[in-house]
Amino acid sequence: MNNPEGEREPESPGRERRPDGTWKERRLGPVVRRRGQVQPTTTDQRLLDTQGPTDWVHQDPWRVMRIQSEFVEGFGALAELGPAISVFGSARTPEGAADYDAGVRLGKALVGAGFGVITGGGPGAMEAANRGALEAGGVSVGLGIELPYEQGFNRYVDIGVNFRYFFVRKTMFVKYAQGFVVLPGGFGTLDELFEALTLVQTKKVTRFPIVLFGTEYWKGLVDWVHGTLVAQGKAAEKDLELFHLTDDVDEAVSLVTKESGGA
Repeated sequence: MNNPEGEREPESPGRERRPDGTWKERRLGPVVRRRGQVQPTTTDQRLLDTQGPTDWVHQDPWRVMRIQSEFVEGFGALAELGPAISVFGSARTPEGAADYDAGVRLGKALVGAGFGVITGGGPGAMEAANRGALEAGGVSVGLGIELPYEQGFNRYVDIGVNFRYFFVRKTMFVKYAQGFVVLPGGFGTLDELFEALTLVQTKKVTRFPIVLFGTEYWKGLVDWVHGTLVAQGKAAEKDLELFHLTDDVDEAVSLVTKESGGA
């Protein structure tokens, strides 16, 4: 194609002419590319091309996409779960221990009250609660987490979702549960406990009962909260009402059932 002055535009790399002298063009949906703007490959070719640097998979924009996908998978898997209670506790609780037995009885009692059971999906106290739920014919859910050592889901989990990011997993624990029962546990259990207490205290969630199971185990922590946090003004006296302490499975179930409005 000639320009208005009748002179032919100069040839250059990427500016190829057809045999009739017109410039090549490529239509990409509503977009037309001509002359030097014609791309030599298709979108599919660029997608499927495995060549090039791979550092992009470790950069924040790609991490955002992975985080988004974890929320989508979690929401999709749990959206139709129905009423449920999250049960926390140590992965190191051995089968046959009193805490393990309490977890099994608690899982069964929660199902009897019309709730499914959500745990971290691992061994120990988590396995116990999942086991009780399964043996009682209820829904047994495990929300796992990627760790440096392989843990995997316990065999009593019916629905398992594994997460890379703790904060996404925590959202699922709260969003799809009507309350927490916390069996004796370590740092992970404490993290989940105080996350829940903070959400309730700041009114990010409402009608969300928290029950600490095992008075002897939790007594030192409760005394510290009362004698140090509250005494020094770091927390209010009414914050002690954010949780309940019990050794009785039926009482624990009654507390989460009553405050959550029942199943």
